[in-house]
Amino acid sequence: MHKEILEDIGEKELINRLGKFMPKNQISDDCALIKTKNENLLVNTDSLVENVHFNDITICPTDLGWKAVVSNISDLLSSGSKKTIGITVSLVLPPKTKWIWVEELYKGINKALKEYGGIILGGDCSKGNQKAISITAFGIQGELELRRNACKPGDVILTTGIHGLSKLGFLIKNKINLDNDISLNKRLISKSIEHFCRPKVYPNFLKNLLKTRSNKKIKKIGCTDSSDGLFQALKDLANASKCKAIINYEKIPKDKDWPKGDKWDEYYFFGGEDYELVFSLPKKWAKNLCKLDKDINEIGFFADGEPSIDFKDINKNKLLDNKPFKHF
Repeated sequence: MHKEILEDIGEKELINRLGKFMPKNQISDDCALIKTKNENLLVNTDSLVENVHFNDITICPTDLGWKAVVSNISDLLSSGSKKTIGITVSLVLPPKTKWIWVEELYKGINKALKEYGGIILGGDCSKGNQKAISITAFGIQGELELRRNACKPGDVILTTGIHGLSKLGFLIKNKINLDNDISLNKRLISKSIEHFCRPKVYPNFLKNLLKTRSNKKIKKIGCTDSSDGLFQALKDLANASKCKAIINYEKIPKDKDWPKGDKWDEYYFFGGEDYELVFSLPKKWAKNLCKLDKDINEIGFFADGEPSIDFKDINKNKLLDNKPFKHF
């Protein structure tokens, strides 16, 4: 019997192998597209597992419920969903789990749905040795299709918001020692914890894209979210679109109090769970969008070449030696 284990092959290779059992291109994005007679549906599933994604020290059940919903809605948005229909919730819980924990979890779920739309459609519960929350979200495909494989050489690379804050929030919540030479101010600490516990998405993103589109014939653009970190998002876009991402380090948007140094660059690019959108647009469209929405920043461009990531400043390429988050 073949003795390969998941720890060795990793999540991306596991997904590639599972793709052989599915229709062509089914695994190229986080969301699956289901074509119907009237409007096409987008479907996404995300799971959070105790002691892998959360524990009772790092996050309370209300925030966990919120985060579980937002991680799914972020994937829907990054595929071009114009409306969230609803979600199903599947729980795996140890028998000694307190009811108040479950109640608070669902309060957080409902708060997120009230903020971003959708209802609870159903779900399932089962007994297990540790807690796990799996949510499947259903959205309606909008006019623009956002796909990882739609980036083109010459496109400008853009991102919403700021990366790295959720990672810092995670480190603070876990009381992990940071650089002794760094003194973090209260504002940055508070902001980072909020980004980790209560991440937000951009419900007006698609409207602003359509409002600033310079060529209405364009129906498809490259996009993903940074749930696994900015580096992984860029890598996924480059691989799916078969082109090279060139990043301008000087244009990367950072919090005004974000510390300098190699370790802090690592947190920024490889942190994950920021749920920002990373996407590409033709130059004129990108310029129009950045003028309308000041939370969106140009960070580089795509070029012809083997799928890869390079920094315009070659001295920053040592950053690429770091490894993204491993699910196994």
